[in-house]
Parts: sequence; C-alpha cells; structure tokens
Amino acid sequence: MNWLTNFVRPKLRALVNKDNVPENLWSKCPGCDQMIFHRDLEKNLHVCQHCNHHLRISSDLRLGMLFDDGVFTRVKLSDVPDDPLKFRDRKRYTDRLKESRAQTKERDAVIVATGRMNDLPVVVALLNFDFMGGSMGVAAGEGIVAAARQAISEQATLIVNPASGGARMQEGILSLMQMPRTIIAVQELKEASLPYIVLLTDPTTGGVSASFAMLGDVHVAEPGATIGFAGRRVIEQTVRETLPGGFQTSEFLREHGMIDCIASRGELRETLGRIINLLRVPRPTDDSDGGESDETLQIPLAGDAEPSDETAPPAG
Repeated sequence: MNWLTNFVRPKLRALVNKDNVPENLWSKCPGCDQMIFHRDLEKNLHVCQHCNHHLRISSDLRLGMLFDDGVFTRVKLSDVPDDPLKFRDRKRYTDRLKESRAQTKERDAVIVATGRMNDLPVVVALLNFDFMGGSMGVAAGEGIVAAARQAISEQATLIVNPASGGARMQEGILSLMQMPRTIIAVQELKEASLPYIVLLTDPTTGGVSASFAMLGDVHVAEPGATIGFAGRRVIEQTVRETLPGGFQTSEFLREHGMIDCIASRGELRETLGRIINLLRVPRPTDDSDGGESDETLQIPLAGDAEPSDETAPPAG
C-alpha cells in the first residue's frame, strides 16, 4: 500500500477541492437557542418544535400558507418616487433601496395579492420585514390604499398582515402622512360593508400599529408576536416603572382585550376561513324561533375557551 498515494493525496485534495456544502442546514431558535434541522423547520411551518416559537417567514411562504391551495395573483402596484427628500444618513437612501431590492427581489416592502380563502374572494396586503424592516413609506401607504380599493372592486374581504418596525425615517413627514391615508382607506372599506381582518405577526410596531394595523373588525395574532408602539426600554424610561413580564406580546394583548384571538401558524388558514365565512355567508333565519338568526350563535375561535352551559339563560 502506497501511503502517500492512497491516504495523503486524497486528504490534500479534499482540503483544496471542498464540495459546496449548504451553510443553512441548521437554524437556531431565537426563543430557546435549540438548533433545528432545516427539513424539520420547514415541515413544522418554521415553528420551533421545542418551545413553539414562531420564527419569521418570507412573504411568498406566508401568501402560500394563507390562500386556498397556495394559489394567488399578485397585484401590480403604482410606482412612487424613490427618494423624494434626497435623504442621507450613513448611506444614501437610494443605496439602501438598491440593497433591499437586490436582496428581496421586491420593489418595496408592501405586497398585495388576490385569491380565495375558504372558497371566498380575499385580498391580502402584507409588509415584508426583510425589506428595510417592513417600514412604511409612500410605497407601502400606496399599497394599502390599492389593496382596499381592490377589495371594494372585487367585493372581497381585506386581510392585512403587518410585520413592521414602523414609519420609514428616510421619507420623513411623507411616511407619517401614510397613517391618515391608510386610515381613510380602511374607512372606505367599512363604508362598503366589507370585512377588514388584521393578522398581527412579529413585530408590529410604530406608525403601523398606530394606524391601519389596529383598526380591524377582527384581530388575529400569532403566538408570542411583539405588538406595540414604542419599545419596552423607551416606555420604562418614560414612565420610570418596570413593565410586567410578557408586555407587548400577543398573549398580553389578548388578555387585555386588544386582540380577538391567537392562532398558531398551522391553524391560521382554518381560523381566518371560519371568520370570513361567519362575516360573509348569510345565515338562514329560523322562523320557528321567533325569527332569530343563526348569526347570533357564538362560535369560539382558535385560542378561545369553549362556551360553558352555565352561561346559558334559564328555559322559559
């Protein structure tokens, strides 16, 4: 046996000619620091099987999860000026836009798509956190307005899925102007008697939570999502008090009546479909019961307790 030929040479070649091994086979859970194999993570919809932490997911994966059979059509949005204020901090704003566009292959943070959910027409507008933290600028405001008008045109339910750090500072007052614009768009939708559902995911903060994100007819949130306006540290320094544990999480807001229900990622489509069905499909009237409609029945949503028989009114 030639030791140099059969052993040393293959080892040297292996060092020089390394195969391209993917570096993203394992992901670290931000909640419990456990390492999760990528196939297990994908199979579990990017939810940690150890602590149930819901990791952030891409916009395409989110849309595929929400629509029936993962089928949807993206709506082309109007172009807006890229850098109206000629803003520059450590980088030019135009350079930041170029970087985010190259990374995400998207024009801006907002994505609008139409399709069906529970076989009913739905328009979904979401903010892509991978694009400059899902921040709301003129393009995002224009997208929410376009989504509302698309829903009115199609007589469809509007679902908005914000995942945002708030208004985009590089657009200054123009980004803040999107707050009243989006509120007016939501009002137009409500005047058309169409449902407006908000799916709150991690994080939903700043000017987004102070405008269209908290005006839904129904608010559904993923477990453990951060939802609020200012950050915890800023609030504690302002009020000079220590905030309670779990402050600004989905569970805290559900307990204090700010959102309606919490649904895990695997239950989202079923939960949203049931809500849309309750809001859109007419219920038959039972004439034998004095004309009362089945719409008065309380059907529990995911994460809610089952109604107790003890709360039922006494017969007669």
